[in-house]
Amino acid sequence: MPEIEQFAAPGSEWWRSAVIYQIYPRSFADASGDGIGDLPGITSRLDSLKDLGVDAIWLSPFMTSPQRDAGYDVADYRDVDPLFGTLADFDTMLEAAHARGIRVIVDLVPNHSSDQHVWFQEALKAAPGSRERARYIFRDGTGENGELPPNNWESVFGGGMWQRVTEADGTPGQWYLHIFDATQPDFDWTNEEVREEFRSILRFWLDRGVDGFRVDVAHGMIKADGLPDYTPPSDADSMGGGEANVPYWGQDGVHDIYRDWHELLAQYDGDRALCGEAWLPTLKKTSLWVRPDEMHQTFNFPYLMTAWDAKALGDVIRESLDDFGAVGAPSTWVLSNHDVVRHATRLALTVDNPQGEGIGPHTPNKPDAVIGLARARAATTLMLALPGSSYLYQGEELGLPEAMEIPDEYRQDPTWFRTKHERYGRDGCRVPLPWEADAPAFGFNDTGLSWLPQPDEWATYARDVELADPNSTLSLYTELLALRRAHGFGSGSLVWEDFGADAVAFRRGDVHVVANLGTAPIALPGDATFLVKSQPFAGSELPVDTTVWFTRG
Repeated sequence: MPEIEQFAAPGSEWWRSAVIYQIYPRSFADASGDGIGDLPGITSRLDSLKDLGVDAIWLSPFMTSPQRDAGYDVADYRDVDPLFGTLADFDTMLEAAHARGIRVIVDLVPNHSSDQHVWFQEALKAAPGSRERARYIFRDGTGENGELPPNNWESVFGGGMWQRVTEADGTPGQWYLHIFDATQPDFDWTNEEVREEFRSILRFWLDRGVDGFRVDVAHGMIKADGLPDYTPPSDADSMGGGEANVPYWGQDGVHDIYRDWHELLAQYDGDRALCGEAWLPTLKKTSLWVRPDEMHQTFNFPYLMTAWDAKALGDVIRESLDDFGAVGAPSTWVLSNHDVVRHATRLALTVDNPQGEGIGPHTPNKPDAVIGLARARAATTLMLALPGSSYLYQGEELGLPEAMEIPDEYRQDPTWFRTKHERYGRDGCRVPLPWEADAPAFGFNDTGLSWLPQPDEWATYARDVELADPNSTLSLYTELLALRRAHGFGSGSLVWEDFGADAVAFRRGDVHVVANLGTAPIALPGDATFLVKSQPFAGSELPVDTTVWFTRG
């Protein structure tokens, strides 16, 4: 194989090469002791993130919400939910993060609001065709008396995507669209009043000093004209991504919204950034979200969803660098988040598990935990050597697996309820973190309360235990981030190398990176000097499910 050099898109903005750590506030750290994580809890643990070596944090929703979907149902976009603290707590956290050189990205949920949002409550009281209803997607039903929904769309969380309302006079009335839960009505983004409201919301948080926004469901805000019927394949991921021409995903009209937001962010100093959650069928289409006048980043879900296969992984890395680079954007790299099975479990799955389905007590063919952790460490060691920006999900630095044995009575994901317990959903990746092995709730708080039960075996993953172990996953992540920064791996180029069909291998300057995704050891050069190994081994043969960085001579 000839050596081929690939470059990351050039530029000096911080977001092009940053390592960004996702905090799921409910499950990170709980200062109040009520069993739900909060903003003061985040502030109290920022030194741990500074020691880890991340450049920025992204906070999943903490805004006012009835919490029907863990905060992704926002009732007030300009305030903090009392569960998480106050605006003053947010300002304190933001200042403390900035003092440690850590930037802060906040989650924005523009596709839909909570049904408790003042606008939706006004819409329910208003008449069909009113200004209040025009902020959302209300339609008359079909059938003889409007008793059938306007089309056949199925909700991401299961069941229909339409909910009928009772009008002010008590009669059955119009239907409203909700891609997700019925308590999450979709905004109508063809309405200029909606667009102006979100410009104001962006300014509110930018004026407070946030460094950017992660945009939830960035591919769902515009629906196809006429809302035509659509039936997805039975094995489709819940957030789309595998199919083309879905009438509620990836419509061209979203790009006008992001061009508008790009101009707004450009009015602020400090290279404020937009990152989109857009599940799309190809990397080439994904790259359209990050053209120079649109978003700055978008999540690389094709990379996240790639199987543990050398050819597939090499191909998606090459394609990512080519397609994002072609529009002047950095590729992003991500292996876990709050919506997918943790990669310490997912990479050992032997059967298909579509995004959003989850894993639970009755899932057949449970993955091997030892294989999963080895592959997870190897995958991260490979990922953090790639040029571009990397995202880490809280707890992956501890090697946390998916919590598979959550009892039914504790589950909270709407998917579990709307599918009548057929799909477990996402609770398993959202269980509160273990900080201290011998503390109540493993140090999540000092009361022992936890909104989702923590597995007993997580004591072995507690941060204080891993800090004391030079071979722990936490020690590996800390070493990788320090080396990544020292070698400038977030930018620049890589040169592909050939270590056989079962390897993904490239060179970054004088550092060689080799990952073994096969079933037999791979011979390495005898003069290799190892900088980091994803798992300990002796000699010069690279074990399976292992990645190394090394120099020669």
